[in-house]
Amino acid sequence: MPEKNLKQRIHDGEIIECVGIPTDIERGRLEEILAIREFDLLSLDSQHMAHNEERIISCCELIREYDKPTRIRIKHTRHAYLVGTYLDLGPDGVMVPEVEEEETVDEALSAFYYPRKGKRSWGGLTRAGLDQSLDRLGYADWWNNHGTLSLQIESVKAVLDARKLAKDGVDMLSFGANDLMFSIEANRGFPFKTIDECIRHVISEVSDLPVGVGVRAENEKERDQALELGATILVERIDC
Repeated sequence: MPEKNLKQRIHDGEIIECVGIPTDIERGRLEEILAIREFDLLSLDSQHMAHNEERIISCCELIREYDKPTRIRIKHTRHAYLVGTYLDLGPDGVMVPEVEEEETVDEALSAFYYPRKGKRSWGGLTRAGLDQSLDRLGYADWWNNHGTLSLQIESVKAVLDARKLAKDGVDMLSFGANDLMFSIEANRGFPFKTIDECIRHVISEVSDLPVGVGVRAENEKERDQALELGATILVERIDC
């Protein structure tokens, strides 16, 4: 049996270890982080950190040497139409922040997947997987069964509409706890008062779907709490 890729493992409900790193990470520091535990996904951020396209390309190429998939959080929710452009730089997946509307999900899905599943444009010499020497249709099929699309749940609206947002082709729903707390504090009639209550609700809403739920877990206590809640994707960031 061939080894399952990250997308398949997420759909099967396996526990996924994710770590956030900067795009300018040096090789030595990357090796130190990879020695901490068996991370399944390395996450890059362009929303709240400085970046440029050349740096993203170089970082993805470096990480690829260690046979690890990468994900990048795009700059803004309204940039969902640029998902394919981000992917052409080399990551294996993207995260769209602050998603609230189904229209945003539809736009991201269209830009993420190649035809006939989506409308991603063909091109890019630094894309993940080009070393497999597949033809156009073969590569498109490989990508559509390899790449991972993540949405961030960061508002009370997103929590309540999680089921609608978790459309076919979405692989992960990941919580942004700080922005979600701002939203909870601004909506006094919201039925959930804590992040944990929101996580439980979202997990129950998508429990029958092949979608992983991601939660920040920076230490063993938080990891245990996340697992107890039912999260399958544990996210941490290590100071670099």
